[in-house]
Amino acid sequence: MLSLGNAFSREDVLEFVARIEQMLGHGGIEFSVEPKLDGLAISLRYEHGRLVYAATRGDGVTGEDVSHSVRTIKAVPLVLAPGSGWPEVLEVRGEVYMPRAGFHEFNRRARERGDKELVNPRNGAAGSLRQLDSKITAGRPLSFFAYGVGVGADGLAVATHGELMDRLASWGFPVTTERRVVQGVQGLHDYFTEIGEKRPGLPYDIDGVVYKVNRLDWQ
Repeated sequence: MLSLGNAFSREDVLEFVARIEQMLGHGGIEFSVEPKLDGLAISLRYEHGRLVYAATRGDGVTGEDVSHSVRTIKAVPLVLAPGSGWPEVLEVRGEVYMPRAGFHEFNRRARERGDKELVNPRNGAAGSLRQLDSKITAGRPLSFFAYGVGVGADGLAVATHGELMDRLASWGFPVTTERRVVQGVQGLHDYFTEIGEKRPGLPYDIDGVVYKVNRLDWQ
């Protein structure tokens, strides 16, 4: 699970799109775009439709086993929707996060009890997953969004990232409703502006937006 490349200006985005157009030999590239949640990246391994393992991204190669904690998150399906064509082995990648409302409610109750408050939603999510006692994790307001597939992607017979997200949703995974398909630099810029305006009202923290080439065979 590699880390994402960063773009901090319109010029960086122009260079990003230009590299892709040069590599593919044409313009008019469609991108799948979505908010970048400020949480903790997780890999979920399913075998025969059942969750068998969950790990953090770690250094991209070796992560931390957090299966006991992830199983307590209601948004993570323990068993995939039946009869929907999932592969024998499937690795779903996504983000565990703490919704803003849950974060504020948790801290309100902590203040009433005289307990330590969480610093921010991201630290709250990461610390909750790393609890040795899964009962503590179960008491934390955690949620999950899926954003991709690792092992098992080759056999899904989908052509675009958007179709992949629809397939994950059909198996019971929550996916963001803020995802879009846009074209070219202007489409990326317009989406960035849109999410920037929506950011204060989103029910979760974000730390940017993610741009992916929509055609899976071009990624």
